[in-house]
Order: sequence, then C-alpha cells, then structure tokens
Amino acid sequence: MSDQKTRILLIDDEPAFTGMLRRNLEMTGQYNVREENDPISAIRTAKAFDPHLIFLDVVMLELEGGDVASALRSDPNTKNVPIVFLTALVEGEEANIGGLVSGGHRFIPKPASVAEIIGCINQTLGGQPPNPAHPTRGEA
Repeated sequence: MSDQKTRILLIDDEPAFTGMLRRNLEMTGQYNVREENDPISAIRTAKAFDPHLIFLDVVMLELEGGDVASALRSDPNTKNVPIVFLTALVEGEEANIGGLVSGGHRFIPKPASVAEIIGCINQTLGGQPPNPAHPTRGEA
C-alpha cells in the first residue's frame, strides 16, 4: 500500500535526473516518489504530496533552491519536512567532511549514486519507515 511507503519529493530542473532517480527509488518498493522540475510549482506540489523528505537542487533557472527551501519553511504544512540539497557546487570529499550541513540542511554532491541517496534517506529519517499516521506534521 503506497500510504506505508516513504514519500520522497525530488525538486530539480533536470527532468532526466529526477526521472532516473524516481525510477530507481521506486524499484526498491519502499518509496512513493514524486518529481517536480519547476521550482515554483514544487512549492504547491510539496503541500499536496506531503512528503517525508525533499531532495532539492540548489541551482535552478527560475528560482534558487534556497528560495524554495525558505518558502517551504515559512509554510506551516511543510515547515518540518526535512530538506536535503543536491548540488554540483560541492565535491564528494567536501560533503563528507562533517556531513556538510548548512542552514540546518544536509548537502549531497551531484552526481550521487542511488545507494548514497538511500543512505541519506535512512540517515535523515532515522532508518525507520515513517509512521503512516502523519509523520512530518507537528514534529519539532
């Protein structure tokens, strides 16, 4: 049942990247993945989809990832959803030094392997499947 799967939202303006990552995550049978390639629409999608975790590109044409993250943090429906930035602006070694966290958000360098993404999901969400009763709302 898809309600018991971890909901992941991928926000990146590269459809080939989000499509490949969505397919690979969904093939595990553990994730319900939605992809959004328009950063402006992504804010509405996040509210409607109610993801457990958001992977967000930093550099996009219409709206920077930091601006999308700020909009999500300012909305009571999405403010507690963990955000992990995906970026080609840092290299693997840089990201591995202390986990590379900025503004409370983790960064993963692109390209990232599916194993790295799944490891990040498990680490960010505590390695446990989310509680289907509404895991993201009301958490501190």
